[in-house]
Amino acid sequence: MDDIVAFSRERIEKGSKSFAAAARLFDPDTRNHAYMLYAWCRHCDDTIDDQDLGFAASGQDPASPAERLQQLRKKTQLAVRGEWDEPVFGALARVVSECNISETNLMEHLDGFAMDVDERQYETLEDTLSYCYHVAGVVGVMMATIMGVRDSETLDRASDLGIAFQITNIARDVMDDVALGRVYLPAEWLREEGFNDIDLSDPIHRDKIYAVTDRLLAIADQFYLSARHGIASLPFRSAWAIAVARFVYRDIGRLVRQRGTSAWDSRTSVSSSRKLFGVARSLATIARSHGHGRIENIPSRDGLWTRPRSTRAVAQHVRK
Repeated sequence: MDDIVAFSRERIEKGSKSFAAAARLFDPDTRNHAYMLYAWCRHCDDTIDDQDLGFAASGQDPASPAERLQQLRKKTQLAVRGEWDEPVFGALARVVSECNISETNLMEHLDGFAMDVDERQYETLEDTLSYCYHVAGVVGVMMATIMGVRDSETLDRASDLGIAFQITNIARDVMDDVALGRVYLPAEWLREEGFNDIDLSDPIHRDKIYAVTDRLLAIADQFYLSARHGIASLPFRSAWAIAVARFVYRDIGRLVRQRGTSAWDSRTSVSSSRKLFGVARSLATIARSHGHGRIENIPSRDGLWTRPRSTRAVAQHVRK
């Protein structure tokens, strides 16, 4: 393992234990590329919020979030062209070169951080789903590209899984986000529950917050079901790894629902034993799907949010 891959692996093992565990199921090349892409995604997230692996940084960056975003765009564009002076952008340069990641997708991901920088308001479900696509759905597209996917239908399903993951994150972290002044729940849904100028952080309103998050998690389930179809199209080890990640994240949503109004008293997480169960169950599911060549009883994508048309022809960015 060279220095760039080792650096990237360290970032994922410190920043996301669940994803790091799932990534171990990939074949070595896919795993290393996933590490390198994650390192860049994590760096972007931390840079915007002036954090380190999701925690407050030791020193405050004097630059504004908008200035930091502009620097990320510039350094990312240089990395795409093979120019870099930091390990994280060296990792990005390699994964772009070796896997033909689209610059369009990279810029779309940064557009998601721009929504936070601009303090975007999310009036409708469509607005929330657009945010979910940019910060996570497009990462699903890039991950699928790393795994060798080129057909638009499977890339759409990969986007669906990323969107489902982000919806789950929103439901789990809603109170943490409120503390940061961010609300990703659709404003029109909140108004239907009686929220206008009401303080979302007040525990007395937890039942109303739960009603909205429960409704949002039902939407996530539709995306999880759609994504399941795309998993069957992946190489066996990649399919197993993604199925495990899908199981764990969907289980987080299940636990949020199960905990009800106490879901935000402490961080909701999946136990180690439950994760092991997910590994075994996912293996059995993928073995069946690869044996049959498909997964049965999968709904169409009709009615689901669709990623921007400009990014649906990712194959045009790929060397034949």
